Amino acid sequence: MNDKQAGNPLHGITLEKMLNELVADYGWAELGRLIDIRCFNNDPSIKSSLKFLRKTDWARKQVEALYLDKKSN
Repeated sequence: MNDKQAGNPLHGITLEKMLNELVADYGWAELGRLIDIRCFNNDPSIKSSLKFLRKTDWARKQVEALYLDKKSN
């Protein structure tokens, strides 16, 4: 069963952890510039952003891609 996730670099990393790290590294303003979504640009918070990202697949994929890019550098 563990073989399913062996090649997944995001295995074991929660969306909340990713978002907290991105906000710590970039700040809300830069994050909103990199990924132009309202929850990052208008009165941002972790809670509201997580709610949106959990419901919106395309936005979550952009956050995951940015996180992976940051980790690879």
